[in-house]
Amino acid sequence: MKNVAILVPETAVLAAIVDPRYMFTAVNEFLKSAGKPPLFNVQLVGLTTEVRLNDGLFSVHTDITIEKTKQFDLIIIPAISGHIETAIKKNQKFIPWIIDQYKEGAEVASLCIGAFILASTGLLNGKSCSTHWLFANEFKSMFPEIELVDNKVITEQNGLYSSGGASSYWNLLLHLVEKYTSREIAILASKFFVLDISLTSQSPFSIFKGQKIHNDPEIVKVQEYIETNFTEKITVDELSREFGIGRRTLERRFKKATHNTVIEYIQRVKIEASKKELEVGRKTINEVMFDVGYTDNKAFRDVFRKVAGLSPLEYKNKYNKVIAA
Repeated sequence: MKNVAILVPETAVLAAIVDPRYMFTAVNEFLKSAGKPPLFNVQLVGLTTEVRLNDGLFSVHTDITIEKTKQFDLIIIPAISGHIETAIKKNQKFIPWIIDQYKEGAEVASLCIGAFILASTGLLNGKSCSTHWLFANEFKSMFPEIELVDNKVITEQNGLYSSGGASSYWNLLLHLVEKYTSREIAILASKFFVLDISLTSQSPFSIFKGQKIHNDPEIVKVQEYIETNFTEKITVDELSREFGIGRRTLERRFKKATHNTVIEYIQRVKIEASKKELEVGRKTINEVMFDVGYTDNKAFRDVFRKVAGLSPLEYKNKYNKVIAA
């Protein structure tokens, strides 16, 4: 029997508590139907016996509080909501408990931006982690000692797991089911819940909005210039002259502020614009390529795949309603 703790933090996303409980209890039923004993003993664990969520609209009654818990095999940290730093402070008492459980042999999995709580334990320092692509910049700023791989749906290192954004945590749950049971049961679960078990990247779902939440107003102006003139061929030297900042200083400050090099930022702005064009209308891929300032077909396709996780044609087929019809 695997003892599974699903934490119920203050400001938790309710679905990220309910869904893993549903997954593990459903798998128990699959096992019983196959003539096997149930595997998962699932408990909701909180700091209090009742946690009110969504401004008090919902109330979750925990099975046990952390002071009364035993040793678990797996701990699930659900997604949190609201202001991140405030949410971490409200749930600070979970941090040493998670650390102690991990040191005693428990595995720990964070769902979506539950990664911020897992990262706050220090257990991920020097390791990789994934979270919702929308919060990537905030995560990098708060936890520079952790390698954020925000394009991935799942990361796994030394019994520590994380998932990408929003509903992609279902894929981490499937991964855990497969690890603890079998591929056969995981496939059965994927079919029951109608999930794509092969999903590995959240890049096709990400939207690049720039990273302007930093304290360098001059770099914000550079970003805005790039976003206004992305159809042109912009070079680092041109930006250096335009804004009167030495090239090396510009590159250093830009990377520090945005977590992208200047070239990466230009590429991401161009690709985001091309994605929007591919999602609507009837333009060919070559027409879209020229619209965003590329003239080399191979270069455009290579950069597009690197950023979006799909080729331009695959992306268009996936999202363009006219094509889908």
